[in-house]
Amino acid sequence: MSTTPERTAEVAAAAAPYLESWLEHQRRRSRVPGVQAAVRVGDRLVLDAALGIADVTTGEPLTTGHLFRIASHSKTFTATAVLQLVEAGRLRLDDPIAAFVPALAGSALAGVTVRELLGHQGGVVRDGRDNDHWQLLHPFPDEAGLTGIAVTDGAVLERNEHFKYSNIGYSLLGLAIEAVTGTSYGEHVQAAVVDPLGLTDTGPEWDPARAAEHAAGHTGLLDGDDARLTIPHVDTRAMAAATGFFSTARDLTSYGAAHFPGDTTLLSDGSKRLMRRRESEIRAHGNDPRYYGLGLDLRTVGERELIGHSGGYPGHITRTWIDPEAQLVVSVLTNAIDGPADALARGLLALLDLALAAPEDAGRPPAADLQRFTGRFANLWGVTDVALLGGRLVLLHPSAPEPAEEYSELTVEDADTLRLETMAGFGSAGETVHYEWSADGAAECVRAGGISSWPLEVFRTRRTGQVAG
Repeated sequence: MSTTPERTAEVAAAAAPYLESWLEHQRRRSRVPGVQAAVRVGDRLVLDAALGIADVTTGEPLTTGHLFRIASHSKTFTATAVLQLVEAGRLRLDDPIAAFVPALAGSALAGVTVRELLGHQGGVVRDGRDNDHWQLLHPFPDEAGLTGIAVTDGAVLERNEHFKYSNIGYSLLGLAIEAVTGTSYGEHVQAAVVDPLGLTDTGPEWDPARAAEHAAGHTGLLDGDDARLTIPHVDTRAMAAATGFFSTARDLTSYGAAHFPGDTTLLSDGSKRLMRRRESEIRAHGNDPRYYGLGLDLRTVGERELIGHSGGYPGHITRTWIDPEAQLVVSVLTNAIDGPADALARGLLALLDLALAAPEDAGRPPAADLQRFTGRFANLWGVTDVALLGGRLVLLHPSAPEPAEEYSELTVEDADTLRLETMAGFGSAGETVHYEWSADGAAECVRAGGISSWPLEVFRTRRTGQVAG
């Protein structure tokens, strides 16, 4: 779709209350303790939300300032730091890793290049033969443990045989950064990547001094009757370059904006293009291919060419997507090991695109006049939203995995009646949506296609009586 960042920002800001409402509905349905989300367009933060709780044991409300472990987002920071060193002529992408990590000399990984590690093309073992550190049965490896894994078990495939995701490979890049800069990985990326952006709530590793600021991590739901337990935060030690970072959704949108064309705070446009070029194809079992650049996950969604990364840390699942050309960043952080961060981030993008698809001037009533029809309504069959997106009313099903996939535009017939658009489908296309109003002017009952719904909380109270024999 053709639009400008300025229009996108205005549309997104107007849609933000509904986006937050949709996120909360999804959070409650998936029983995720907390969701932190942010949307940035250009230099404008249009959504910065925190929903639910930070810790199930204390009931502490989640805030936009709570810190999350963002795990493999760390790889984008590491790749950015490496490209900065390449720009400075301090290393080359085709240098072998053993040039910086002498412990690898003579091993099967000695000749694997920096570029191959950045693009997960080195054939390197993912986490090692014993990676129970991921379920906290023992500490994450230190430098000696890391190089021991790399020497003993590191080579699994041939170089450039397949895309093979590797936390060990990215951890070795952290050692390369230390060798080139003469400082620790954490100190260098803090100074070179984090501080230039003023990201006060972002850092490369667990900081015990800020423990109280972190949202707790929580276990997954093994079945419907599970209760969630908290998971402690730990230091990822020599694997920080692959998985150590913490941040907030707001800070991650600022970091994502540094990858927009024209922003040279961290990298030249040439290096940013290199990071998001299709370095690796990811194809298995006949599925459509996905792609990975240098430290960036690549995905085409509709007309958007997205870059970004996910993160999976014990208790936190996170996702950030960046549309560099549209100057748009969406970041969603969840504090449960089964949190649907990617689905929520893609849902926000889909809802925003639905709002942007509305014609700018269609002779509709003013938004203030349409707002009275909006709300979340429920009946025995589930939940339906009437939302104002892009200046038009749409009927949505907020529980659907793809919230914008099935929707109907609504037009105003009179003060009490809307009409569903005429189109092919299994719903009530072309039929009316009739409202009954309470004395204070709020929607009391909505009859869409002949079936009644009530405001969600009202239906909760009447459902028991409705289904009683």
